[in-house]
Amino acid sequence: MYRSTSNRLATGWPPAGVRRGTGRRLDTFRGGRLEWAVISPRFPYRGFILDLDGTVYLGERLLPGAREAIEALRAAERRVCFLSNKPIQSRADYAAKLTRLGVPTAVDDVINSSYVLARYLAREAPGARCFVIGEPPLVEELRAAGLAPVDDARVDYVVVAFDRTFDYRKLDVALQAVKRHGARLVGTNPDRTCPVEGGEIPDAAGMIGAVEGVTGRRVDPVVGKPSPITLRVTLDQLGLPAADCAVVGDRLETDIAMGRAAGLGTILVLSGITRAGDPEIARWRPDHVVGSLGELLDGVAASGSAAR
Repeated sequence: MYRSTSNRLATGWPPAGVRRGTGRRLDTFRGGRLEWAVISPRFPYRGFILDLDGTVYLGERLLPGAREAIEALRAAERRVCFLSNKPIQSRADYAAKLTRLGVPTAVDDVINSSYVLARYLAREAPGARCFVIGEPPLVEELRAAGLAPVDDARVDYVVVAFDRTFDYRKLDVALQAVKRHGARLVGTNPDRTCPVEGGEIPDAAGMIGAVEGVTGRRVDPVVGKPSPITLRVTLDQLGLPAADCAVVGDRLETDIAMGRAAGLGTILVLSGITRAGDPEIARWRPDHVVGSLGELLDGVAASGSAAR
């Protein structure tokens, strides 16, 4: 088994063709000789925007190669930001989950659609009253941004999100808010389904479709991927221009669409919703298609003598 070591072990390090500081070195001793492998980023982008569900993990399981890829990107001083359309957990929850799964992550390195929507509404309508079709983490995000979530129809906005407690009463309140009080409709994310262990479950598109169906109004904007609203927040966090970044994800209509529209590199992973052979891949034309995050890396193997 390889183990990470410092350069104090190196004789003949780095191997030919590998610059110092460009990769992560993994060493082992076999037969009295030091054998090493160097893993380094395969693509030249300075910033990587990584989707979470179906890209980094599925349920409570890291996907193959995810930890190694993220470690190598960070070791090579590439900037990494995690971007999720899911509004059912807070950024702190996502950071804690990544850390628990073996990918230490700060809250500021995570962006999700509830955070983006709260920022958007706080800028457009400070203190606005909102009826929320969504779960408690979204309500708390809105409240933290100075907005006023309430449980009645006399509101300025109806916020429509992925909500596993969606029911007829919520749909009726949304209808009355629009018809009687002129509320505007805004949404977190357009995803039809959410990948989970064993398949998929309905996502925010189901709630958005129901609200649009009864009100006759569009939910607009929907701030999550592929919206440029989310991308602006993410690029600000990375501190890089779009041309220096790549978005990596498993969904063509959100991850790849967002990247292509804004001039980012696009890397489709086949570890989530989109599968190999899907005819839609040719229509969306991602720049690269990989099986998993592990394929973001190149490896160089070598050996030499070394003192323990």
